Amino acid sequence: MKNNFCVIMAGGVGSRFWPLSRMDKPKQFLDILGTGRTLLQMTFDRFKSICPVENIYIVTSVNYKDTILDQLPELNEDQVLLEPTRRNTAPCIAYANYKIYQKNPNANIVTAPSDHLILKESEFKKVIQAGLKFVTDKDALLTLGIKPSRSETGYGYIQINGEKNVSKNKNIHKVKTFTEKPNKELAKVFFDSGEFFWNAGIFIWSLKTIMNAFESYLPEIDSLFREGIDLYNTKQEEDFISKTYYECKNISIDYGIMEKADNVYVYCSDFGWADLGTWGSLHDNVSKDKNSNLVQGENVFSYNLENCIVNMPKDKLVVLQGLKDFIIVESDDILLICKKEDEQEIKQYVNDVKLKLGDKYL
Repeated sequence: MKNNFCVIMAGGVGSRFWPLSRMDKPKQFLDILGTGRTLLQMTFDRFKSICPVENIYIVTSVNYKDTILDQLPELNEDQVLLEPTRRNTAPCIAYANYKIYQKNPNANIVTAPSDHLILKESEFKKVIQAGLKFVTDKDALLTLGIKPSRSETGYGYIQINGEKNVSKNKNIHKVKTFTEKPNKELAKVFFDSGEFFWNAGIFIWSLKTIMNAFESYLPEIDSLFREGIDLYNTKQEEDFISKTYYECKNISIDYGIMEKADNVYVYCSDFGWADLGTWGSLHDNVSKDKNSNLVQGENVFSYNLENCIVNMPKDKLVVLQGLKDFIIVESDDILLICKKEDEQEIKQYVNDVKLKLGDKYL
């Protein structure tokens, strides 16, 4: 277990959960599920049983350092990796790689987002542990694929090769293709074929394998972070990272490495996963009332409300009548009322607000 490490990516701004999710406190730092724990805290709790607390690293924006240390007091400052600017997932993983390399070159790493929902915790733990065992014995980049329950257009897809006996674990397959979010027709073809799985964005690999992959497929990023190999875990690290990030290109690990490498495998699994990217995904994955409404707020009176999402402050009295398929959210000085089917437009609404009113309401 001492060789097991976890990198939790917590730098997103969660704009599709606006106005509850704001720049100063994005969704990963909120108790969106009403459990008493934020999404970040739930993710941290999940991995504590898989690797030692001292082997868990959080990669985030410099703006969220205090929030993370407040929410996860078990961490040392050294375990919070601060990005001076957003550069997508490849640079953030490269940074974590070198940080971990200085501590344990024999590390096996799980890399995961901070804001996903996992309903079957024990099954998730089994999958992660089996995945760690697989990458310990094999030069492999392993991603987790989720058995689809519907023809979803909001997720990326992974097609399995179908080749037999790539592993003693019958759920692990060689990856044939990655596909970004498909249209409705293509999503139905994927779902019906049985060869495609949702891309959960959770990766497992040995440190040696992922560092070799960076050297092969993203050498310019690898060389930037390699320059500071003697500076990690020293007082010079912060200045070095600040300079390095501004020289880094913006690229995802999926596009930069996973879609190009020939040693990519997928663990086909089903542990009640959902990417809580939108209000609609939250509505789909939590319990609702008899009229399929998700209502959060202590003083909400509803009449003839159907299939709605309502999130109101505790002290706000709200009366709603005759609405169907709406999102109604109030946070501080913002009220959003939007049709559920148009929730992908929320990012555009946020951009419009920024253009007209600046960052005050972001």
